[in-house]
Amino acid sequence: MGKAGQPVSPLAPARFPDLPVIAGVEFASGAAGVKYQGRTDVTLIRIAPGSAIAGAFTRSSTRAACVLDNQAKLASGGDAPDGAAIIVNSGNANAFTGARGQESVDAVTGAVASALNMPASRVFSSSTGVIGEPLPHERILAIIDNLKAGLSRRGIADAARAIMTTDTFPKGASAILPGEGGEIRIAGIAKGSGMIAPDMATMLVYLFTDAKIAPDLLQQALSSGLETTFNAITVDSDTSTSDALILAATNQSTAAPISSLEDVAGIAFVNALHDVMRDLAHQVVRDGEGATKFVEIRVTGAVSDAEARTIAMSIANSPLVKTAIAGEDANWGRIVAAVGKSGAEADRDRLTIRFGDMVLAENGWRAPDYDEAKTSAYMKNQDLLIGVDLGLGQGSRTVWTCDLTHGYIDINADYRS
Repeated sequence: MGKAGQPVSPLAPARFPDLPVIAGVEFASGAAGVKYQGRTDVTLIRIAPGSAIAGAFTRSSTRAACVLDNQAKLASGGDAPDGAAIIVNSGNANAFTGARGQESVDAVTGAVASALNMPASRVFSSSTGVIGEPLPHERILAIIDNLKAGLSRRGIADAARAIMTTDTFPKGASAILPGEGGEIRIAGIAKGSGMIAPDMATMLVYLFTDAKIAPDLLQQALSSGLETTFNAITVDSDTSTSDALILAATNQSTAAPISSLEDVAGIAFVNALHDVMRDLAHQVVRDGEGATKFVEIRVTGAVSDAEARTIAMSIANSPLVKTAIAGEDANWGRIVAAVGKSGAEADRDRLTIRFGDMVLAENGWRAPDYDEAKTSAYMKNQDLLIGVDLGLGQGSRTVWTCDLTHGYIDINADYRS
């Protein structure tokens, strides 16, 4: 069962992956009773002195106090000469809580800074859960000493479980790449299941690497991958108030430093980082609330990449498309409608629609060899591919979504109970 008691998603991986230890990063998790008793709901992450920090956050105009605090701290730079820390709680988003929200952030980050002997300006916090309820931060303060005592290099799996809310499985991904003089390791965890339609980040995501890299290059490497990973997924078209992504590089690999993102070593690092980001993004979609189908939507032939994304997201967020997929109904007419409503440039008579490798519609009409039975059989697969070609230009974009089932309604109708 998932953390909130719902069955594990049928799209979940067989097990949590074996993530490599990242030198200079330690994890501890505990039960503070933020919302529920007896449930692990707080994670503390300590990052070694000399590390670099980068981040990306939601653009929501109602973003939580912890997001605003993290943004302000990173605006001063990503160096962490005395180390850094991340403290995360589930069960309460500490969003739309007025001045009390910042008071809670200051109390928690200040206590962590004192316990770990580092400046509060290098302690980052995240909260996830119900919006509009004051965070009972005193419950978190009460277990900080226990968390400190439990810090371990091998605690990342427990950390992934502690940050879950409506998630049905913990999410992790990693990469190991050869460098000059040694390996470079990357590992990451994420939480996310609903309220997933990111804008500059998504969910809660924490990435760690032992690479030797300066903060500005680390931020560039992270930012360059957002549009094709975390900004290319949607579950329900709702952007969270609390979306945060923090990336830490401990500079403890024996491999040579990454001094450019355009040479062989830099390109390899960026590609590996983006692979981990994409893996985590896909896992969030596979854990979409009530999801039974994982759907890739490829749009090509648009007048620009931006227009391709607009069309892809129009399809991915369409309740009519998503419910048809849930019902295994090959109703490709709803794809046509989603393209038309997007506001992006489209020509009905140049449009081509594919499910998998089957052409269903082209030249403004149903394809001559369209086979309803074959298409309906394809819809029974758990992983689906929808292809749309506009025939107008070279713009393209791929996004990922899931179906919309009654399970989504059940979870969200009872979310605060």
